[in-house]
Amino acid sequence: MAREFSRTDRVAQQVHKEVASILQNEYKHRVGDMPLITVSDVDVSRDLAHAKIFVTIYNSTEEEGKAHIKQLAEFKGFIRSLLAKRIRMRAVPDLHFFEDKSIIEGMRISNLVSQTIAKDESKRDTDESEEQE
Repeated sequence: MAREFSRTDRVAQQVHKEVASILQNEYKHRVGDMPLITVSDVDVSRDLAHAKIFVTIYNSTEEEGKAHIKQLAEFKGFIRSLLAKRIRMRAVPDLHFFEDKSIIEGMRISNLVSQTIAKDESKRDTDESEEQE
């Protein structure tokens, strides 16, 4: 019987869980105000040597977001050492951090759609009131 998930998927899931915990509990943010940093996805290479970690940074400007990604890259050794203590693997993947803007972009598009619908409804209401007069 085939396995439901491949080994890379299981490792990615475990890395996702542990890195999220590390960022929440043990990583101290030093750039600007303390934004909310969320791990949105982890992609592990087939040889388990590299892990792309996609993080979403809330409550920050674009410049601060880049600064946080740069800071995460600088502290990746610290984060990787904590990860090595938590995961039972012979070799812990090298971590690469990327900013994931898909959630924020989705919220922006959703707000635009809501605004457009509200404008259309208000325009329709004013047109109907003008027709009744």
